[in-house]
Amino acid sequence: MDAALARAEELGLAMNIAIADSAGRLVAFERMDGAMPISAGIAQDKAWTVIAGNGLPTADWYETISGDPALKQGFPHRDRLVIFGGGVPITVDGQLVGAVGVSGGSAEEDADVASAGAAAVS
Repeated sequence: MDAALARAEELGLAMNIAIADSAGRLVAFERMDGAMPISAGIAQDKAWTVIAGNGLPTADWYETISGDPALKQGFPHRDRLVIFGGGVPITVDGQLVGAVGVSGGSAEEDADVASAGAAAVS
């Protein structure tokens, strides 16, 4: 969490940061001063999506499903599933142990902050 918060501050962004365990349960959450309230749930859903996808970062979901019309139409309508950047896995010794979800900036900024948080653990 500290590394993600530090990266968000470095970028000058007010963000919501969520950390989920390997079962997708929220284990830590921080809403920075000035972060948009709507982004709180999005950050949590990004972390959950990574776990639901066995470690697939949220930024990779669209490319993964876009070649299949049924998946492209169906998956984005699933409750909690997020298919844009900001959710990344936390791995230890190659094992998925959790995920970081971040919301409040662009998809690229969210992914940058989430990656900083995950890298501090992995």
